[in-house]
Amino acid sequence: MKISIREEEFILDKERAIYLPSEQLLAISDLHLGKAAHFRKAGLAVPNSVSQNDLSRLAGLMEKYFPKQLLINGDMFHSDYNAEIDEFARWKENFREINFILVKGNHDKQSEKVYKNLAIEVQEPNYQTDKFCFIHDLTHCNSNLYTISGHIHPGISIYNNAKQRLKFPCFYFGEHHAILPAFSNFTGLQLVKAKENDLVFAITPTKIVKV
Repeated sequence: MKISIREEEFILDKERAIYLPSEQLLAISDLHLGKAAHFRKAGLAVPNSVSQNDLSRLAGLMEKYFPKQLLINGDMFHSDYNAEIDEFARWKENFREINFILVKGNHDKQSEKVYKNLAIEVQEPNYQTDKFCFIHDLTHCNSNLYTISGHIHPGISIYNNAKQRLKFPCFYFGEHHAILPAFSNFTGLQLVKAKENDLVFAITPTKIVKV
């Protein structure tokens, strides 16, 4: 789905990503790599396929849009260094021509050496284009810039034809800021409350639906 924000085209993808053609920038938030391994270490039976599926989806987006830059808007890694980060390093070798940018989130606590070895450009506290400010936790970046955050894993509640209440991740666009959905499938949802002129797009298993 294509929308316009501040006279710039945004492509909303059902794989929980946005693409800015003018910047050749693919942006996601809350990848949370290493979360499954972190839970397994704590004794919970979470399959390794969780991170593999997320990386497979991300690879599909790279091949779909051919971006020059991939921006991860916070919480790229969930916990301390573990095997899933090594898995990511091997996966990243397939995309050497793409610049990886990380806006640090509250879970991004790896050492500078780790990010350097992975060839990830770290931006803190935000990453700015001419019109947009990407930051993990919603904070006022600049009065002239439209802020795009993540962090809360936004969701929306919808009733279907059978009057059943269903919850879906969503994209939220307010007058001055937007919130990206969590990219990882292994996350919860926090329902957002939209104002009258806000735009909310639910991400169903098959398509994006304007609410």
